[in-house]
Amino acid sequence: MRIRCSKSELVKGVNIVMKAIPSKTTMTILECILIIAYNGTITLTANDMELGIDTIITGDIEENGAVALNAKLISDIVRKLPDNTVLIETDENFMTKISCEKSKFNLVGRSGEEFPYPEEVKKDDFITISQFTLREVIKQTIFSIADNDNNKIMTGELFEIKGNTMKVISLDGHRISIRNIELRQEYPDKKVIVPGKTLSEIEKILSGEIEKTVNIYFTQSNAVFEFDNTVVTTRLIEGEYFNIDQMMSDDYETKVVINKKEFIDSIERAILLVKDNDKKPVILSIENDVMEIKINSTIGSMNEDINIDKEGFDLMIGFNPKFILDALRVIDDESISLYFMNSKAPCFIKEENDKYTYLILPVNFNNVG
Repeated sequence: MRIRCSKSELVKGVNIVMKAIPSKTTMTILECILIIAYNGTITLTANDMELGIDTIITGDIEENGAVALNAKLISDIVRKLPDNTVLIETDENFMTKISCEKSKFNLVGRSGEEFPYPEEVKKDDFITISQFTLREVIKQTIFSIADNDNNKIMTGELFEIKGNTMKVISLDGHRISIRNIELRQEYPDKKVIVPGKTLSEIEKILSGEIEKTVNIYFTQSNAVFEFDNTVVTTRLIEGEYFNIDQMMSDDYETKVVINKKEFIDSIERAILLVKDNDKKPVILSIENDVMEIKINSTIGSMNEDINIDKEGFDLMIGFNPKFILDALRVIDDESISLYFMNSKAPCFIKEENDKYTYLILPVNFNNVG
């Protein structure tokens, strides 16, 4: 193999596929990036057996071939090369020379035949959405997946397609995030659970441009995301997702409309008094047209009033402040609506057309001093 490409193009491609390099593995070939030069196309591939990423970079092929190179090593090398054209060439034993201006590296490569390619997916049914929309949906839900494997299903997000609507749901046992997306056309019904790790990596790769699109293919066991010159293949999480509908309710005893920025700023000031390991809740005391936000911790206390529009009864309720902030920070609206039944029932933050719904469970604050 013998190829030439710009350093910037090589760095971009390596950075994309590095997201599928496993942090720990007993299969050393998975620690490699596969470079394939064939039929005028240079493709970089990485695969950790759950997540596979292929990306095409621009360059000139002087001789077809393939080689697998240690991902961390090649990543470190290409980032340090001068900003110029890079030459990569291999011999019949996969010894690889990387040259750029006066810099020359000789690396031990491996045969591309050893490399496990991402599973081939039959590309029949697919949906198309804008990169901007997909990135926003992931950002607005990914924070409420579970961060451990105690319940595998909670580490993924449900993608449910009905007609021209796609609903994306995540939960971790303390909160639920729901986003409803209107699609450009109607599609066959589909319900799949996509790993949160995959979605986090896709969010980092997407350009987020409105006019650029993503094609998403779903099979019984895999999902494929195609955009720009990149293909991300992931195994789906098996199992039945939770029945979210039975957790939802349109009933409420108290409704509060509040300025989002004022609410965020007040909670951020309150948590200045909370140490990392301290689990002190923020208390919301709703009375008449004022919400009092207060916190008591081992290092001090704080209270602050915010003007609100209120329907229904007065209420006092406590929450983990991080859970409230996570939801507020991904909502674009200037003012938000909060719905409460009582001090022991979940709070719903909802948009009137169901564009988004965030459910947050309250915490006991009886012992807060």
